[in-house]
Parts: sequence; C-alpha cells; structure tokens
Amino acid sequence: MTRHLSRLRLTAFRNYTAAALDLDSRHVVLTGPNGAGKTNLLEAISVLSPGRGLRGASFETLQAQGSDIGWAVAATVETDDGPADIGTGASPDGGRRVRINGANARSIEAMSDYLRVLWLTPSMDGLFSGPAGDRRRFLDRLVTTLIPSHSASVGDYEKAMRQRNRLLEDQGDPAWLNAVEAQLAELGASIHLARSDSLAHLQALIEQSLDDGSFPAAHLALTPLFEPGAEPASSAALETALAESWRASRGVDRAAGRTISGPHRVDLEVTYAQKAMPAALGSTGEQKALLIGLILAHARLVRLRTSITPFLLLDEIAAHLDPDRRRALFSALDGLGTQCFLTGTDRVLFEALGERAQTVTVRDGRLHKD
Repeated sequence: MTRHLSRLRLTAFRNYTAAALDLDSRHVVLTGPNGAGKTNLLEAISVLSPGRGLRGASFETLQAQGSDIGWAVAATVETDDGPADIGTGASPDGGRRVRINGANARSIEAMSDYLRVLWLTPSMDGLFSGPAGDRRRFLDRLVTTLIPSHSASVGDYEKAMRQRNRLLEDQGDPAWLNAVEAQLAELGASIHLARSDSLAHLQALIEQSLDDGSFPAAHLALTPLFEPGAEPASSAALETALAESWRASRGVDRAAGRTISGPHRVDLEVTYAQKAMPAALGSTGEQKALLIGLILAHARLVRLRTSITPFLLLDEIAAHLDPDRRRALFSALDGLGTQCFLTGTDRVLFEALGERAQTVTVRDGRLHKD
C-alpha cells in the first residue's frame, strides 16, 4: 500500500479559518488563482515534520489573522500498520506541540516515525546562484528528512553560537566561554558529520542513475571546514579541532563581531555532472531540472535508508517545464510510490497525470475536491 494522507484538517492556519480534505492514495493537484491558499496548504503539510516548514516561518505567524483560536494542522496517515493520526498546533510559549494518536508526543521528531516531507518552491529556483545560507538550509532540510533530530541540532548550534558572540563582545568569563565553545563543538561536529554522511550516500545513489536521461545529475560537495587534508575523520577529533580553532580565534571573532568559521560557514557546491559545469552557470531551465533531479534522488535515498518514502510538496512545479519534461516528472513521481502534492494556476499543465491524480480547487481559503 502507498503511504498517503487520507484526511487533512486545518484550523486558523494562514488564510484557512477551517478546512477539511479527504483524499485517496493518488497524487493531489491543487489549482486556483494566485493568493487563494495553495502554498498555505502545502505549508500546513510541511509543518507535520521537524523544523519550521517550507517558508521557515516562526510559528506565531501561522495564526490566521483575527482568529482567537490557536492554529492547528491534523492529518491521518495511512501506513502498512494501519492509520495514524498526527496533529501539531500552537502552544502557549509561542512554539508548537505535537499529538500522535490522541496522546502528547515525546518529541517533535516523533512525527517522522510516520511521515517524511520534502518540498520545492519557486523561491528555491535561484538556489545554486544565491547566497550560501540558502544552500545550507536546503542541505539541512535534506539531512533532516533522513535524520529527524538534525533540525534541532542546527537550532541548538545557532543558539550556542549567538551566546558565544555575546560573551566575546562583553568579554565574559573565560571559563563560561570554554563551556559554551565545548557545547558548540559537540553540536558542530554532529552537524558536519551528518551533512557529510548524507551527501556521500546521496552522491552514490545519483551516480547509479547518471544515464537515465530524465533529469540532469548533480555532483555534490561541501566546502572544507579546515585546510585540505587537515579535517579530522572522527567525531571526537572534530570536536577537539573545532574547540581549539574557536579558542584561537577569539580575538579575531571579537573584532569581527561574529564567529567567522565553523559549520555555519560551510557551503554546498553543486556541479552539473553531465556538463562538468558549476550549477550556477546553467540556464534557468537547467537549474530547475537539476534541482528537481536532486529532490527525486533524495526521495529515493530516504526510502532506501528509512523505508518511508517522503511526501513531495511541489509548488508551481510545472509552470516552467516543457511538455516532455512534465511527463518525465510525472513518470518519476509515479516511480517513487508516494503521494505528491502539486500546485498550479492552470490545470492544463497537469493533464498528463490523468486519473493518476485527484484535483482540488482552492479559492479564498476554501477547498473543493473535483
């Protein structure tokens, strides 16, 4: 059986006062005018996973304007072991809480036992030529789909780094600074090794399908943390090296007002494999196709490594693809064996899906299943 969402309920979420959608296992095409709420619906599904969803928004901003009821998203996930009810919503502290099958979940990551989520949005079209921070966030999303705790590690690392920066600025207690740097090094080593390991597995899978011809393949690499040949291989050695590096750079970092080296400065280097060309130099169409190929490959990797094929949220995915490339995409989605959610203003773009998809019209925060 294809793992799929059979029921979705939204309460006070963005422009949805209340919405309900019952689904079968086929792909879901969401059509409607711009501003109707198609992307908001995808975002609602994306918060059923660790992190802040496809917009990276703070949770308090998800609240529907003018509503006194806290936002909530609930879904029923059909699995081989039977249905599971997953819900998340606003908590009094400005964060969110999670319930699974009617009980409070032990952690946010517990949702990942039932579903994993990947997405592509129009804001990602300039990923390869944009700032390094966008590529790091993209990479961390991929890693989180494999290792659900990775998102929390990145958040804790960023908090510890801000604390170090404040201590440097205030010339705080060196003993306290040592303790913060030790915590930062432990988190940094975990993050870097998770990224490196995930990329290695993804690259190996991509190389197995270089010649399938549907979408261009990527060659992926991380910029080094240290000088070439000097990067430690083990977690303990990497922790030590990071802590020593930060201790030695305190004066420089204090003058700069920030921590100038570490995993938060690493970049994801992407090369168009078939042309041996940096992805940033490709045409807009080539970059879009390369990104789609990367997401499809990672979805296969998640299926192989976790036995859970991620749901794919593809926002305005078909608008800039020619008919042949659209057919190739739809065929690849079928091959994944998962439920995909696709949005567009023109349903003609999805005609090649035929009966393989169910269509939902979205208008002013209301859903109408055709």
